[in-house]
Amino acid sequence: MAKTIKGSLEAKGSRFAIVVSRFNSFIGDRLLAGALDALDKNGAQPEDITVVYVPGSFEIPLVAKKLALSKKYDAVICLGALLRGETPHFDYISSTVTRGIGSASLESGIPVIYGVLTCNTVEQAIERAGLKSGNKGFDAAMAAVEMVQVMKQL
Repeated sequence: MAKTIKGSLEAKGSRFAIVVSRFNSFIGDRLLAGALDALDKNGAQPEDITVVYVPGSFEIPLVAKKLALSKKYDAVICLGALLRGETPHFDYISSTVTRGIGSASLESGIPVIYGVLTCNTVEQAIERAGLKSGNKGFDAAMAAVEMVQVMKQL
């Protein structure tokens, strides 16, 4: 039988950093509340959670990488909301942020979790930040907890 590695949903004793964009804060605040709720429900202690605010989503990857490389945290959760406008700006920013978050994780060896919404409308973002589609901040924190446990087993 093959050896199976699965992450449990136990956050107690693990340290988490959450990077949150202040731009579109009405969405970011809801995502943060969801992430904190997930960490709390899975046993994380408030003193083991650090929240860092950045001006916008573009700044998330740099701060996430610095936090991950510090080795003070078992996982970094990135939260924000990018809303499509009338120019191609959305495409450039969302692509750069996505690559940067992935790169931070690969370079640091620490789970850096993508919880940045990329939506066409404000309504879509609101739905994903606590209404019809759940809370993607909660989901990102759950992924962080699971990945921490997977990494501990590896």
